[in-house]
Formats: sequence, C-alpha cells, structure tokens
Amino acid sequence: MHSDAAAVRAIAAVVVAAMLSLAVAMGVGRFAFTPLFPLMVRDGLLGNESGAWLAAANYLGYLAGALLAARVRLRAASLLALGLVGTVAVTGAIGWTSSLPAWALLRFVAGVLSAWTLVATSAWALAWLAAHGRPQLAGAVFAGVGVGIVAAGVYCALAARPDVSAQRMWIELAALAAVAIVLPLAASRRYLAPAASAEAGTTGRPNRPPPAGTGGIVFAYTLFGFGYILPATYLPAQARQLIDDPQIFGWAWPVFGAAAAISTLIAAWGLRRFDRRNVWATSHAVMAVGVLLPAVWASLASILVAALCVGGTFMVITMVAMQEARARAEHNATAILARMTAGFAFGQLMGPVVSAALARVTTDFSTALNLALLAAACGLIASALYLRYEVHQHRLEDSCHA
Repeated sequence: MHSDAAAVRAIAAVVVAAMLSLAVAMGVGRFAFTPLFPLMVRDGLLGNESGAWLAAANYLGYLAGALLAARVRLRAASLLALGLVGTVAVTGAIGWTSSLPAWALLRFVAGVLSAWTLVATSAWALAWLAAHGRPQLAGAVFAGVGVGIVAAGVYCALAARPDVSAQRMWIELAALAAVAIVLPLAASRRYLAPAASAEAGTTGRPNRPPPAGTGGIVFAYTLFGFGYILPATYLPAQARQLIDDPQIFGWAWPVFGAAAAISTLIAAWGLRRFDRRNVWATSHAVMAVGVLLPAVWASLASILVAALCVGGTFMVITMVAMQEARARAEHNATAILARMTAGFAFGQLMGPVVSAALARVTTDFSTALNLALLAAACGLIASALYLRYEVHQHRLEDSCHA
C-alpha cells in the first residue's frame, strides 16, 4: 500500500515538474514576448519592425539551440537546470535595459535555452515515464507548453495597467518563473531516468542519413513552423489595433494557450482511434483557417477564433509529426528528428523575417502582416493536401499488397 502511494506521488511529481519546466521554457522563454510586445509598443520601447527582428532573434536562437543540443555533453538534469535558471536570468535582464541590441542578444539566448530545456525535459521525463510504465502521460507533460502560455498571458492581461511599465512586467514575470522552476530542479535530481536515456542528446550525432521518403514530411513540418509562428507572435498586437485596452486585447493569448493545453490531452486519446497523417493534415487545414481569418475579417471575434484554431492545433501537429517521423525511421530516428527540428526552426524564423521584409515594400506593417499570413495559410493548405495524398497513396499500396 505504502509503495503504491509512493509510486503515485513519484509519477505525479515527475509529470508536474516536467509540465512546469516546459511552461517556463516555452511560455516564458519563447512566448512571453507575444503578450508583452504590444505593451512595449505602447510604452514607446519598440516599433512593429523592430519587434519583428526581436522575434526573429529568439527563433534564430531556438534553431541554434536545437542544432547544438545533441552536442552538449551534459546529463539531462544538468542541461535542464542550465536552461531553466538561464531563462529566468535573461527574462529579468530584459527589464533592466532599454537597448535594442541588448534585447536582441537576450532574446537569442532565451531561444537557445528554451530549446535546451525542451530537449532535456523530454529526455528526462519521457524516459522516466516509459521506464515506469506510464508513457501515455506524455500528453500531460506537453500540455505544459499551453499551461505556460496561459499563465504568462493571464499575468500580462491582469498586470497591464497604465501605471505598470512593460519593463517592470518582464522583471515580475522572471520572479514568477523563478518560483515555478523550484520543483523541476528538485524532481529532475531526485527521480533519475535510466542511464541510457538520461543524456541530453538521444544518441549523439546522427551517423547515417535519414531514410528515403521523409523529405515530404520534413517540408510539411517546415511549412507548419512558418504558418503558426505569425499568429503566435502577433495575435495580441492584432487585437490591440481593434481595442487599445490591454486588459481586453491581452486575453487573446491565454485563449491560445488554453486551446494548446486542452488539445494536447485530447490528442493523446484521439490518436488511438485515428491515423496520424489524417490528424496531421486536418490540423494543418484548421490552422490555416485560424491564420487567415484575422487578415480577411478584422474583429475581436476573428482574433479569438484564430487563437482557438491555431492554439488548438500547434501542439497536436508537433506530437503527431514527431510520432510519424519516429515510425518511419525507428532504427535511425535521430537523423530524421534533427531534420524535422531544423526545418521547423527555419520555418518559424522566416515568419517575422518575411513580415519585416514585406513591411519595407508595402504601405504599412498591417498590410505586410496580412500578406505574410496569406502566404502562411497557403503553405498550410498545400502541406495538408500533400499529407492527404500520402494517406491515399499508402492505402493504394496496401490494397495492392492485400
């Protein structure tokens, strides 16, 4: 009886700790800029174009972090600690300076640290859960991304009073994150994953090229990165153009995060019933609607529907794409997952870069953003059609072999 209770407590501790780790790494390290960006514009600290370049710096850091993670020779617990403590430090540092180059460097470092924390949390928590017969709880772990987005968004919506500066909010958010990392730091040291799986990188450098037939899904995943990052960066800013009250427009981001958290839990159940590629293709189509909607219908209703469509699919796509890649390269997963991660990071880096570049050749930033959203939606639809084509081709092959 006592051993069963202890096992339940251990499982709960690992799941909650991993959720908090991802909440800080992604909700703060990567996405806190989204609800704070319109407030920095309000305070005269940033313009739309400089905001796009700061976002790009963070995504470039995430790309660098993803590429370097397998080469950092630290155990998962050590890399997790480095990522979380570093994320708190660089988040607070943004509030202590008003230098654009310094902000760009800090956002780059935050991107690197968030990628490392994601890798380390996955390596530790998923290996520990698998070793203890609870791999199905992976959906709860990845719900932490949405939880972090909700928490950061709710904080910003509640704290965004006229007398509270955006810089002060960065510092306060760092303080909240410092409290949140206590459990992950302790749990990752106490509940150790099996030694073979506890390294930061899964198997080190890929020794062989990815298998044939994976180029299409890598490209689809790259288009997903480009498609989701524009609304993930600019939804609150679009809402601010309609109502200049941060305690109203700020709620677009918590809706996005809540949809992400809930959809992850639903997907963990639904994938037992439906083909991964169909779920992936449908998610791209739904996301395309959410990406395009604010560009063709400017209203708070469209912003909230977009938040639901994009927030409710981006973590589902991440889960099913990773599962599909592993299934196609079971004996050489590292190479294909490295390509998937790099493609995704490149796609999301191109989002703010393309919108900033379009701003130089259009009449205003809003027009440029709408054009970028249109391009992103087209890419998502094209990739959805490709994934549906793959499903059809595999069914034909199966019928021929039957």
